[in-house]
Amino acid sequence: MIKVACARNRSSDATVVAGRLGSAWALGLALALLLGIGAGCGQSAPESVLAGDRSNLPKQAQPRLPTVKLWLGPHELTAEVARNERERSAGMMFRTNIAESEAMLFVFPYAARVSFWMKNVPIPLSCAYVDGEGVIVELHELKPHDETAVVAESREVQFVIETAQGWFERNRVGVGTLVRTERGSLRETFFGRLPAGGER
Repeated sequence: MIKVACARNRSSDATVVAGRLGSAWALGLALALLLGIGAGCGQSAPESVLAGDRSNLPKQAQPRLPTVKLWLGPHELTAEVARNERERSAGMMFRTNIAESEAMLFVFPYAARVSFWMKNVPIPLSCAYVDGEGVIVELHELKPHDETAVVAESREVQFVIETAQGWFERNRVGVGTLVRTERGSLRETFFGRLPAGGER
């Protein structure tokens, strides 16, 4: 599966960009931001559009990524970790199977209102949108090759877990479940420990 857009607030980002550029190009850019066209999750509104060049979409499945053990309550998944732009953009594209105990974990550098699509993904999946504290805030079912963006309701999504369709329901894992790794919380695992008593 591929990340379609990453916008903390797409409508306001589009307005700001359009206001700065003041041209027909800016209008196209604003529309692209609003519609969530393309792939990848840029660090800012302009980057998210540049990353969305459809001519740069992967043409084949990416190699298997490094894995981490995830615990969702008492249930365990072995998840490939997609941490950078290229890995997140390729996601599960062109993968033809996923085992019941496997997943892919998408790690974003900051919390945002993410959206995913299923272009070039031939297998049905389920996904969990997870906040920065590692708590599942939304669950979604994803259909093969569906290019409709599945936009998060929450603006606090920092991790996304994709796994075999129906896994969350079969295992009674729902919204509010805490996700941890073999090394601690998701935040500790991927961003290090916060100083005692404060934020970075």
